[in-house]
Amino acid sequence: MSAELTSDQTVGVTPEPVLTARNVSIEYEVDPVVKAVKDVSLTLNRGEILGLAGESGCGKTTLAYGLNRLLKAPALMTSGEIVFHDRSGEDVDVRALDGDGLRAFRWDKISMVFQGAMNSLNPVISIRAQLHDVLTTHRPGMSKDEKEARSVELLTLVGVDPSRINSYAHELSGGMRQRVMIAMALALEPQIMIMDEPTTALDVVVQRGIIREIMRLREQFNFAVVFITHDLPMLLEISDRIAVMLQGEIVEMGTAQEIYRNAQHPYTRKLLSSFPSLTGTRGDFVRRGDSTEGAA
Repeated sequence: MSAELTSDQTVGVTPEPVLTARNVSIEYEVDPVVKAVKDVSLTLNRGEILGLAGESGCGKTTLAYGLNRLLKAPALMTSGEIVFHDRSGEDVDVRALDGDGLRAFRWDKISMVFQGAMNSLNPVISIRAQLHDVLTTHRPGMSKDEKEARSVELLTLVGVDPSRINSYAHELSGGMRQRVMIAMALALEPQIMIMDEPTTALDVVVQRGIIREIMRLREQFNFAVVFITHDLPMLLEISDRIAVMLQGEIVEMGTAQEIYRNAQHPYTRKLLSSFPSLTGTRGDFVRRGDSTEGAA
């Protein structure tokens, strides 16, 4: 994907925070202990796309799971605070949620599109049943006809022919499966959507279509997005701000323009230099005469 920056990447973005994380640390309780996320703080603004970049194993997905309270043993959040700022004006202590409160929070306030749609969708249940299941669980008052209408509406929103509602995951292309996952994440109109490598294993044409769909839906519904990927040029194109992670820490954060024009951390500059442009030579991203040796 091209790293050319669009002229307006802040449409709909306000300085109003929707999620605040302070000093979050997450460990894997194995022998020896693995400190996957180290004292990370960030603020996500309403309607913003925040890109989270870094190499495999740097802690991106672990942080995302922590923000959404999806960590499972041996992963453990050892310190930090996560506060969700609801549209109603209520501040929710996410770490304090449990039981029914946590179930009501997930998907309703924060949803997630997981890496690998084929593994996320149930292979033996139709798309209709999976969409209905989300609505039955979180909107128990909806009638069967209302759930059907909502499911058709969601598929239409993400560009999937509603006639595919009876299909199973293996009968859909990779791009269609990913769109179905986005439809499920949109079902309850969340205020935040976390996307973990949503275009992995898709060809570049399909990637472009998925990205366009995400941008369109974000503008239509004004939800905030945490977009996780190792593809920094993609983030430069779609993000309002970018956080770069290395070994469990955020080593640099700034607007897409700031990261592109004036990256400060050597690791960020190496990430930039590792992607050749379509019109120049490898290293065109490097600023201030930095060497490309050792680029990630």
